[in-house]
Amino acid sequence: MSTDDSFAAAYREHYWAVSRFVARRLDAGEAHEVEEVVADVFSIAWRRRAELPAAPLPWLYAVARNCLANTVRGFGRRRRLLHRLGHHETANGRQTVDSPDAERPGSWVHEALARLSPADQEALRLTSWEELGIDELAVALECSSGAAAMRLHRARRRLRAEIDRMQMHVRAGRAGDDRD
Repeated sequence: MSTDDSFAAAYREHYWAVSRFVARRLDAGEAHEVEEVVADVFSIAWRRRAELPAAPLPWLYAVARNCLANTVRGFGRRRRLLHRLGHHETANGRQTVDSPDAERPGSWVHEALARLSPADQEALRLTSWEELGIDELAVALECSSGAAAMRLHRARRRLRAEIDRMQMHVRAGRAGDDRD
């Protein structure tokens, strides 16, 4: 199979997986932002099509992680510029307040995950959301299989500790409520 054919097969087979990967990491990103990042991923894959591995999905995830990092840096630059120009919400007298029931189901998991380092978050997301095994995780994180297994083990341990801390905080809050 030629390099063009292998790229076309990888594109057809993995486009939606890469799109979901990007969309989950951009949180509330708009569809056009997701599409732009995915387009960057596959344009890089096209330029490097001779280097595509036999199982390209973990490699595509590694490329997507780098493209996402560039995009997030761009968002930060844009936010700082808007702040300097005075066009943020408070400058225009608009403030958004969430309703009390705005919390999404399972948000406590996302809160615990958000308390971890970006490296821990990524290892957990790649294995949970993208369903990668250790060897595929190693490719996506650009490290050895042993290092990937250790990173995942430590990330899971830290997540478990964060969840335990959150539960202790909730129990302590309830105990205080019972005294009133």
